[in-house]
Amino acid sequence: MARADRWHGWSAPSVRTAFTAAFAVVVVLVGLRLTVRDESHAVSWLALPPLAASAFLPWRWVVGVGLASMAAAFAHLWVIYDFGMDGVASHGVDFLVVAVAVVISAAVAIVRERDDERMKRLTQLASVVQQAILRPIGERLGPFDIAARYVSARSGAEIGGDLYEALNTDYGVRIIIGDVRGKGLDAVRLSSTVLGSYRHVAFERADQRCMVNDLDHAVARNAGDEDFVTAILMQERGGTLEILNCGHPPPMLVRDGVATYLEPDSMAPPLGLSPAAQELTVRLQPGDRIFLYTDGLAEARKDGEFFPIRERAWSLIGHGNVGDGLASLESALRRWVGGPLTDDIALLLLDYRPETG
Repeated sequence: MARADRWHGWSAPSVRTAFTAAFAVVVVLVGLRLTVRDESHAVSWLALPPLAASAFLPWRWVVGVGLASMAAAFAHLWVIYDFGMDGVASHGVDFLVVAVAVVISAAVAIVRERDDERMKRLTQLASVVQQAILRPIGERLGPFDIAARYVSARSGAEIGGDLYEALNTDYGVRIIIGDVRGKGLDAVRLSSTVLGSYRHVAFERADQRCMVNDLDHAVARNAGDEDFVTAILMQERGGTLEILNCGHPPPMLVRDGVATYLEPDSMAPPLGLSPAAQELTVRLQPGDRIFLYTDGLAEARKDGEFFPIRERAWSLIGHGNVGDGLASLESALRRWVGGPLTDDIALLLLDYRPETG
């Protein structure tokens, strides 16, 4: 939308409404003073509308509110002193207060608009980087209806160390979900390294255990001494799901209204710490749903109580469109937490529908 129609997230009708509200404050203040016909230095109160407007209106509109305040101050004194200039002239200091407030308000609005524009550009850049790292996943992949969702804990910057990918290869549908230890750009770089390596070896390696070794070496070469990546590698071939878990929260199988965790007998360490993952095999049935997530969901809590993922899995993600299911889950999670999330979350939901593949 053109700049003339939108200012930093405010639509033109919203700006006009805000301007009208600020102008109404001017009218109300003048009306109150005229009601009591007080000759004290009440004009300085009219500095408040432009100061308040500077918090949300564009600077040109702030100046408009300020000029309205000064005009109202003149009219107020003109009426109070029986339509004479003596009272107006004697309140020069009050006019100066309002004028200075207008200048300060306009300056504040200009700085705020520049900061808003800078934040907007950074948010757009973060979105581009995020899309380059986490490529969009189609709605259908092999025998699965599939949906992916990235939930950022930070407002205005959807970028972090959580990762996922889903590929249709000669060896079947292959999926990875993972979480890089740490935050910031180092986590993003390591996430990009893992995904880049995975996108290569997923088409080259017939055995997932060899893929784990390749990814482990990639992490070890690029990570710090205390860095690692928890991950789940999963592939489907002929209705059989093969899962390798490297220190990651276990996936969930939702079948016939019941949610169960798919956990191996022993947990392997994360990538970067030489995992020797034990393969878990599950025979799928039409209508089965596989839910994968990162520990931002597993560790979300309210007053020390964890979000009841398994208990609410069927009602939230067990039926209906998989994309709508993840949206419902995110909404329920935010209501549960009742505040900002403490960690990013990556979500994948697969609905096994081989008859439509």
